Amino acid sequence: MSADQSTEGQVESTDEEHTDGPADCAVSEFDDGLVDLLAWILDTETRARIYVFLRQNPYSTSEEVAEGTGLYPSTVREALAELTDDETVERRKRKSSGAGNNPYEYVAIVPSELVKGVTSQVQSQLNAVFNLDRRLGTDGSDETDPVTITVREE
Repeated sequence: MSADQSTEGQVESTDEEHTDGPADCAVSEFDDGLVDLLAWILDTETRARIYVFLRQNPYSTSEEVAEGTGLYPSTVREALAELTDDETVERRKRKSSGAGNNPYEYVAIVPSELVKGVTSQVQSQLNAVFNLDRRLGTDGSDETDPVTITVREE
C-alpha cells in the first residue's frame, strides 16, 4: 500500500483544529454559546475552561486542571491566581498524610455567585445606553436608571 493510499479516508488536523483531548471533554458538554458567555464574564476562554473544569472537578490542583483541560501548566497557574484574586475560585492547601509538599487545590464558586458578580456592571452599562439621548443633550428629561437586574436563587 502506498503512502497516499494509507491516509485515504483520514482527515488531517491543523493546529487550529486540534485540541488536547481532555480539554474537549470539559467544554464539549456545554454549547459554544455558553462557553462564549462564560468567556465574556471571565474575560478569556482559558479562564472559562478552567471554571468549567473546576465545576466538574472541585478541589483539583493546578496540575490536575492543566492535565484535564489540556492547557499549559504555567497558563493554568497564572489564570488560577487571577481567578483567586477575583474571588471566582477559592483555594486551600490539600491535606495529605505524608510529609512533603501539600499543593493548593481549587474550587470554583457556584454559578449564581458568578452571575451576581457581574450584574451591577451590566445594569450600569444598560442604563447608560438607555439614557444615551439625555447624555447627548437631545432629550431634556432627567436621567433615570430604569434597568434593574435581580438575581434570584431557586
